[in-house]
Amino acid sequence: MTISLAISPCPNDTFVFHALVHGLVPGAPAVDVTYADVDVTNTAAERGAYDIVKVSYAALPWLLDDYELLPCGGALGRGCGPLLLARTDAATTDLTGATVAVPGDRTTAYLLFRLWAADHPPARIEVVPFHEIMPGVAAGRYDAGLVIHEARFTYPRYGLTALVDLGEWWENDTGLPIPLGAILARRGAVDPVAAAGWIRESVRQAWADPAASRDYVMAHAQEMEPDVADRHIALYVNDFTADLGRDGHAAVDALLRRAADAGLTPQISSSRATAWTS
Repeated sequence: MTISLAISPCPNDTFVFHALVHGLVPGAPAVDVTYADVDVTNTAAERGAYDIVKVSYAALPWLLDDYELLPCGGALGRGCGPLLLARTDAATTDLTGATVAVPGDRTTAYLLFRLWAADHPPARIEVVPFHEIMPGVAAGRYDAGLVIHEARFTYPRYGLTALVDLGEWWENDTGLPIPLGAILARRGAVDPVAAAGWIRESVRQAWADPAASRDYVMAHAQEMEPDVADRHIALYVNDFTADLGRDGHAAVDALLRRAADAGLTPQISSSRATAWTS
């Protein structure tokens, strides 16, 4: 048996899934892995392209008929939310007439932005590959850009400033962590209980011996400096990675309920948005 897995090349994903991908998890099947940005995996999951897949929590309303949410392996936490950036010489939260670059139209980052900007939306949104957003804002192609992950540590290099930390806004408004990336198992293709067990063991091994995954992480880190990769992992791989728990489930429910109430996503039942175990 071989299962197909799609994750991002970001350090948090490669760190978490190193043991599973490399056949180090006892009892787990062989894995055929694909690396892609989350905007790509969101779309691919709609086609049922993978057995286990990392997607945006914001994409769940379109996916939960075919996939089941797993309680581990994803990205959810505090102090790790998306940032809205602009050039330092043009910093303003007045987006009237502005063009904003975003990393995907079903990403959690964009959904949080739409909730935040409901009363003052920008004139134009452009979906841009993640690695092109900061250079594009710095060059003046976009008035602002929505970024995630390691951009939290590197944006000053581009002469940019943070207009708003959407994770901080979300936490202050709800008291809950930020639900960013989810791990889903395709219904009928993978036993979700077994899949969660494989992933939890992979996480356990990653924490037990961080050096074991070092070469693998850096090989996929897209020219990221080792210290940035380490900070990335420390921020995005946390207790919620091992188990969503009560706060994690509450965060997911709050995000999807607010989005549906605002007419931004379809309504889904709370049971569908709850992992099979806590």
